[in-house]
Amino acid sequence: YHTDEVCQSSGINAEYGGSVMTPNMGYRTEVCSAKEMCLKSGITDLSSEDVANLLCRMYLPSKCIGDEVSVEVGPTRHDILHQCDIEEDVAIAYGFNNIPKQIPDIYTIGTEQEVNKLTDSVREELARAGFTEVLTFSLCSRDDISSNLRIPKAIDNAVQIANPKTYEFQVVRTQLLPGILKTVSCNRKMPLPLKLFEVSDVVIQQEEADTGCQNLRNVCALYCGKTSGFEVVHGVLDRLMMALNEKDYSIQQSGDPMFFSGRGADVILGSKKIGHLGILHPEVLEKFEISLPCSVLEINLEPLI
Repeated sequence: YHTDEVCQSSGINAEYGGSVMTPNMGYRTEVCSAKEMCLKSGITDLSSEDVANLLCRMYLPSKCIGDEVSVEVGPTRHDILHQCDIEEDVAIAYGFNNIPKQIPDIYTIGTEQEVNKLTDSVREELARAGFTEVLTFSLCSRDDISSNLRIPKAIDNAVQIANPKTYEFQVVRTQLLPGILKTVSCNRKMPLPLKLFEVSDVVIQQEEADTGCQNLRNVCALYCGKTSGFEVVHGVLDRLMMALNEKDYSIQQSGDPMFFSGRGADVILGSKKIGHLGILHPEVLEKFEISLPCSVLEINLEPLI
């Protein structure tokens, strides 16, 4: 359908520290290297004139300027932001099926990361032990990782959000425990005992890293019932170590304030602490509105790779 009627658009004058008329119906010109566009697309038999003709077929008026192509981008092509978008149009007009196939210069073989293999193994073992996997938010409040766990100084090692939108998303979690405790709090009416676990990343500050922080793969298992269930989480630790064929580990009594006095322990691998387990202190349970005793195990998996 064709019409000779002239279409007009109505603009809106917006003020953001200045006056801006939108939408902008102007044209802009991009100058691109024909050789570079062909090289990135894998096309080897096109001249700059051929590239200009292909772009004209894509409703991008173009003309040759030596080895370069001047492309006029209209207001209807909001998808074209950079040269790579113009290169894509060249490949579409040429035909993806017409681009010759070639073996890459660098030969690589993709494999699963070791930490992900270990994660899958741990998930399977905990599922066999009767635990249910949960998936919780990576962000939490400052109190969840510090005062609610009776560890006020833990906030010093956390990565904080500069402009949090809600109270619940202020920092990146340094432990998996707060998320699981919230899950228990929201499922208090479920049949007892509750046996939950999560295998995921936590983030801590590290000045030596390029980003100033480091991701660690942790596993956390929690037992909640009419009894504390310390023997259950202790058995989970032994089962995981047996499945991973790891014998050089031990537990030592811990003074961690999140645990009931005398009922907490550090998990030692060789001579390095990789986690902890114990019966949670009543004040911690009260902060998360849990009225039943809970035992928890949380360890870092990366030293076990």
